[in-house]
Amino acid sequence: MKEQLRDALKHHAQAVTIVTATGQEGPVGTTVSSFTSVSFEPPLVVVWIGEGASVWPVLRTAPLFAVHLLHAAQTGLADLFATKGVDRFGPATRWQHDDDGVPLLLDAPVRLRCRTSRRIAVGDHIALVGEPLDITHTDIAAPLVRHQGRYTSVA
Repeated sequence: MKEQLRDALKHHAQAVTIVTATGQEGPVGTTVSSFTSVSFEPPLVVVWIGEGASVWPVLRTAPLFAVHLLHAAQTGLADLFATKGVDRFGPATRWQHDDDGVPLLLDAPVRLRCRTSRRIAVGDHIALVGEPLDITHTDIAAPLVRHQGRYTSVA
C-alpha cells in the first residue's frame, strides 16, 4: 500500500520548498514538497517533516524556522538540500542569519520566517505548524514544482 500511495501522489503537483532553522551545531535545512497554508486567521502554515529527516532533531525544539519557496531555475538548490551528508550551507549557497539566528536563503523568491506554533505527530511525519512573523516575496513567474517524480514549472 505504501508504494501504491507514493505512486498515486506523484500525480499531485506540489511546490518545492526548503525549510531552514538553527540548532546548537549551526544551520540546518531540507527540501520539502509538502507545504501549505493552514489558516488566515490566525495566519498559520504547515510543513510536513519525516521523523527520520536529518533536520528533525533541530526542528523538534527550534522556536523559529523559515520556509523558502523556489523558482524554476533553482533545481540545483533543491537537490543540494535534499542530499544527505553534504554541506548545504557551503559556498554554493547564498544565505545569512537573521537577527534571531534563522538561516535565510537570499535567492529564494518567497520567504516566510515563522514562529513554531505546534508540532503534531501523524503517522511517520510531524506537522510543523508555523505562525509567519515576516514574509518577503518577489513576483515569481515560474515556481519550482514536483510532479510525476520530476521537477517542472507552472508558467
